Amino acid sequence: MKPGTLFHISEEGNIQRFIPKPSPSHYDQITRDVVFAITGELLHNYLLPRDCPRVTFYAGKNTSSADKERFLSSSDANYIIAVEQKWLPAIQHIKLYCYEFPAETFSLLDECAGYYVSYQQVIPTTVKLIDNTLDELFKRNIELRLLPNLHHLANEVAKSTLNFSIIRLRNAAPKLQ
Repeated sequence: MKPGTLFHISEEGNIQRFIPKPSPSHYDQITRDVVFAITGELLHNYLLPRDCPRVTFYAGKNTSSADKERFLSSSDANYIIAVEQKWLPAIQHIKLYCYEFPAETFSLLDECAGYYVSYQQVIPTTVKLIDNTLDELFKRNIELRLLPNLHHLANEVAKSTLNFSIIRLRNAAPKLQ
């Protein structure tokens, strides 16, 4: 990955131009339609089917020792992605396309999640097919955790000192009682 490069993952492989669209999530900093991009460091958070709910986390500079022990001590991975078990077949069969963007028109939205936005149209410089997402995740030293339900973990991670991103939780199975 080249420095100053951002990425966008899509299930569509023929996008010639990314047109700004309304943000699917509310951010006070977003004032109009945007194109989203992600850093190479956190690209793994999007190497899954678009609608797949996930809880992703890693230790940051402000992560407490207690949270490292609680959430990360059993792993040698740099990052953890938790998904619901029922999504495994879709993950195994999805074909994704990784678009590379020049970073010039983008501004940082969320450092912890690696999100950048552009208010301008963006023409990708390259596109790469990813036809084995599990291999792509594992070569990046990602631990993929398969859980029956994500809600408890999402709540606990959100209360922790970890760096995290909770994506598409609205698509997760209902909370267990």
